[in-house]
Amino acid sequence: MTTPVTVGVIANPASGRDIRRLTTHASVFPTAEKANMVVRLLAGLGALGVERVLTLRDCTGVAALVLRALETHAAVATHERWPAVEFLDLPVSESVADTHAGVAQMVREQVALIAVLGGDGTHRAVAAHCGSTPLVALSTGTNNAFPELREATIAGMAGALVATGAVPAEAALVRNKRLVARCVEGPNRGHEEIALVDICVSRQPFVGARAISDSSDIESLFLAFAPPDGIGLASIGGAWAPVGRDAAHGLRMTFDHSTGATKEGVPLMAPIAPGRIERVTMRTCQRLEVGMALPLEAGHGTLAFDGEREIEPARGDRYEVTLDWQGPLTVDVTRTMRYAASHQLMREAVTSR
Repeated sequence: MTTPVTVGVIANPASGRDIRRLTTHASVFPTAEKANMVVRLLAGLGALGVERVLTLRDCTGVAALVLRALETHAAVATHERWPAVEFLDLPVSESVADTHAGVAQMVREQVALIAVLGGDGTHRAVAAHCGSTPLVALSTGTNNAFPELREATIAGMAGALVATGAVPAEAALVRNKRLVARCVEGPNRGHEEIALVDICVSRQPFVGARAISDSSDIESLFLAFAPPDGIGLASIGGAWAPVGRDAAHGLRMTFDHSTGATKEGVPLMAPIAPGRIERVTMRTCQRLEVGMALPLEAGHGTLAFDGEREIEPARGDRYEVTLDWQGPLTVDVTRTMRYAASHQLMREAVTSR
């Protein structure tokens, strides 16, 4: 019996709803649009051969709206082929634990890839458990640097071409960098956290509302990449020394928060949140080479990963940050669709029906 081509879908119901909707001019990403994106993703996946999709239940309405769309599609005579959708039988805690458990189950089910709808934090949570399973990264968050803002239909088609093997992995997939913070000394020695975009030493002593949206919070930054046209904390690096996703290095930046004439450094303007362009004074900027371990001096502050405060270091904790190439594999949608066109795969898909 042939195993059906299976894809996982993680749609974070909480993405695009953090405190930055109140503190900046970020727009809310509604539940209905997330469900519509999942439906468009299903259309793209089904059209090119994906037979089965595993996804999660939630308490906010995304899963319910998707289920309604599936029932409507089944009741209407149509030539569009959608995959069979299964909702994993897992407890719903309405926390990041749902993502962790869902991804772990999908990996056990040997899905060909996982489509992720969320922001940087969602993709970080998925990357922590997906191993070698590739991701299709779709943006539904706030300060997104890692996932792409693109049409879900096309992402679904590209994902199907990869999942079915029509486009080989070497043509479709890219390996991403990641930042790793390890506690090398102190009560939490051995503890480790990853980030896909940035690690920030925040001046705030408590995790609080998590999101960093004020430049006065930023003591230092470690960046895996820094796009010149990005938004969020990575845009600070992009304003001074842009670093590509494929570059073999990252950045470490420190900032001066002194007042008056004593302020030393280079003033920079950067969009650290939607509609919020702030001035920072950069004290130092250095290359972070792959494999180099640099001290992460938190002082009395907190550590933020991909824009969200996560750790309040205990007294005596000492952390180091390294950059490596062990981040998740992701589908390069543009390159995948270009390969499909150059090899006439779309023509074959149509004529083979």
